[in-house]
Amino acid sequence: MKDTSHINPLENEAIYILREVAAQFERPVLLFSGGKDSITLVRLAQKAFWPAKIPFPLLHIDTGHNFPETIDFRDRMVEELGLELIVRKVQDSIDQGKVKEESGKYSSRNSLQTTTLLDAIEEFKFDACIGGARRDEEKARAKERIFSVRDDFGQWDEKNQRPELFDMLNGQIELGQNVRVFPISNWTELDVWSYIEKEKIEIPSIYFAHKRKVFLRDGLIWSHSDYVFQEEDEEVLERMVRFRTVGDMSCTAAVFSEAADIASVVEEIRESTLSERGARIDDKRSEAAMEKRKQQGYF
Repeated sequence: MKDTSHINPLENEAIYILREVAAQFERPVLLFSGGKDSITLVRLAQKAFWPAKIPFPLLHIDTGHNFPETIDFRDRMVEELGLELIVRKVQDSIDQGKVKEESGKYSSRNSLQTTTLLDAIEEFKFDACIGGARRDEEKARAKERIFSVRDDFGQWDEKNQRPELFDMLNGQIELGQNVRVFPISNWTELDVWSYIEKEKIEIPSIYFAHKRKVFLRDGLIWSHSDYVFQEEDEEVLERMVRFRTVGDMSCTAAVFSEAADIASVVEEIRESTLSERGARIDDKRSEAAMEKRKQQGYF
């Protein structure tokens, strides 16, 4: 009997989707955050087009409040793999008066990224933006198709989505529209970590347990940073923590952890009762926070 243990149907599906993007669109781009999901997409794109180079650039929307470990990893990875990286900064959108910096206890630049992203799409005329969102992360993402059409304002209409029967992906769009593409939509957090372990993919160190200055607020573990508003009575502690999901420092909470390697992380996830997005501060703003951001053009 033929050994099929090496076949990964999720990997095969993702590679098929990436190849469909390259075939159906003229100017695709891979949205890169420096997090584990977008790093996994890079590995999948390498496999999809090997021995050729990845046929589209990476785009990072930089809030200016990123973890230094993430930016260092991004720059090193791009150099080592010879990838094209485009960076557009939220600070430029603020300076141009297109968005207003938030202030106060829960201020963040996360939602401000939408304007910077839509401007970059218009600047480079991207017609397909590949992202690492997964359906298991959050209920708004669970409703979104693999090829998700956005209108000429970048907006998503959750009530007007195309059927995707039998893995038939329809990339036909009207002038001004673009498509968000999610090759790992059907993966779970555990699937991603298992793939990282199997493929020996390097990821930023903040995904593993390390000592960090933090403070507690609303039952979440916030990073102590110049970018994060902190009340005078919120005590700074030094604790062993790691991050399950990586946004910028103002919207990403840590979890207490001793998991210092991938095997330990996988075991920790198996036993966890908290969802991955449960550590995203920006999702706590309202019950429909993610859906509202996506309707406005967010990732």
